[in-house]
Amino acid sequence: MTFYQLLVSIHIFSAILGLGPGFVMIYIVTSAKTMSELRHAYKIRNRIHIFVMVGGTLLLITGLWMGLLNPSLFRAGWYGTSLLLYLIALAFGPILLSPRSKPIKQLLKEYQGEDIPASYEELSKKLFFYERITNVIFLIVIALMILKPF
Repeated sequence: MTFYQLLVSIHIFSAILGLGPGFVMIYIVTSAKTMSELRHAYKIRNRIHIFVMVGGTLLLITGLWMGLLNPSLFRAGWYGTSLLLYLIALAFGPILLSPRSKPIKQLLKEYQGEDIPASYEELSKKLFFYERITNVIFLIVIALMILKPF
């Protein structure tokens, strides 16, 4: 196995371990019926997010490294488009997702009672809207990596 093939293998495993769990993060919390369940679901979600961050970082590093080893990739439309979309999706974290998750974290920390307040529903809709957009971007990136259409 060449070093490049090793990078490709790490890249593929990183996509599975990093992006895969990211696609279910919304669904983990949507089935909660009480605040106790919701708090527990967010704890699970935060643990899964570690896989997403590590896998996502490895994806970027190995993808760029493969481009440095094979500079013709930087001239391939699918590679440049994938890289641009991936960076846009990564930017969603601090720019769009984090500011919308902070009020939810605060609510989970401070709210007393077992019923899930209506304010959570409104906050989560806004967060999940942007998470779904991020997931669609990642699906497009995966499709571009597989199909290499241009």
